[in-house]
Amino acid sequence: MGLIRMLWLFVRGMLYDQTKLAAENLALRQQLAILEYRSKRPRLRTRDRVFWALLSHFWSNWRSALLIVQPDTVVRWHRQGFKLYWRWKSRGRKPGRPSIDVEIRKLIRRMSRENPGWGAPRIHSELLLLGYTVSETTVANYIKRVRKPPSQTWRTFLENHLTDLVAVDFFVVPTATFRILYTFVILRHDRRRVVHFNVTAHPTAVWTAQQIVEAFPEESAPRFLIRDRDGIYGLEFQTRVANMGIKEVVTAAKSPWQNPFVERIVGSIRRECLNHVIVLSERHLVRILTSYFEYYHESRTHLSLDRNSPAPREIEPPERGKVIAIPQVGGLHHRYRRAA
Repeated sequence: MGLIRMLWLFVRGMLYDQTKLAAENLALRQQLAILEYRSKRPRLRTRDRVFWALLSHFWSNWRSALLIVQPDTVVRWHRQGFKLYWRWKSRGRKPGRPSIDVEIRKLIRRMSRENPGWGAPRIHSELLLLGYTVSETTVANYIKRVRKPPSQTWRTFLENHLTDLVAVDFFVVPTATFRILYTFVILRHDRRRVVHFNVTAHPTAVWTAQQIVEAFPEESAPRFLIRDRDGIYGLEFQTRVANMGIKEVVTAAKSPWQNPFVERIVGSIRRECLNHVIVLSERHLVRILTSYFEYYHESRTHLSLDRNSPAPREIEPPERGKVIAIPQVGGLHHRYRRAA
């Protein structure tokens, strides 16, 4: 029993001496590698610090082979590594409240943008009805902030008053003799119908006011009238309109997009009719526009009217017969219908 113990101690001593020698060689080689860095004053890298921290943990005599730094420095590295290790091991969820889904954030901002008068409680209620579980405080953090009191958009105003809203505008037409004719158009918003138009070479506020009277006899006057800031709408015009019980809505200066419907019909008149004819006189222009407005009301389709005309056209199924073309506006346009 004693012999076996002696042999075991001898073998362990040899293995220990070899391990010690290998560790010492490894430490010296590592320091030589550091001194070979291409710099006047070699700087230890993170991997060098990790090496010495681990070596000091597994080899008790590591101080005897250390030459480039102080032993206390290695001990400090080891303590820093210990702190980092436990910080990583003890990591948990991110601090604070969990973030909400991107879809909900976008929906909150969309509701706030489309409904300027809604606050966090109203938007929160809508989200609950849509099946989203979110707190009112979170909704308040994501709604759109406004510096001034909320106001409806022009589009909302127009859609809410379509049946009681008309728009007016002038556009000029040159004649074959280079005269300038002024065309006055009055458009109802609900079905995009031109209720009145007239042509003159010398527009005045009195003449313009008379067109409003002719367009809306007796009790047929609308509630609102949209116009721009043209000087033609003078005091006589404003007084006549007010006496008829019509409230004027004046657009901002140089802002034609605030009166979009009448601006679009003026563009349609030019593109689809006047750009293809030469006007000879006032009477000729009235005749041309009368023909165009007949086509515009009875035949021309509008995307905003569910692809139908201001005077709704009925759907004609194939069994009614073959398709025929009816020329309109002097052949510039055609109406297609089925022949019985």
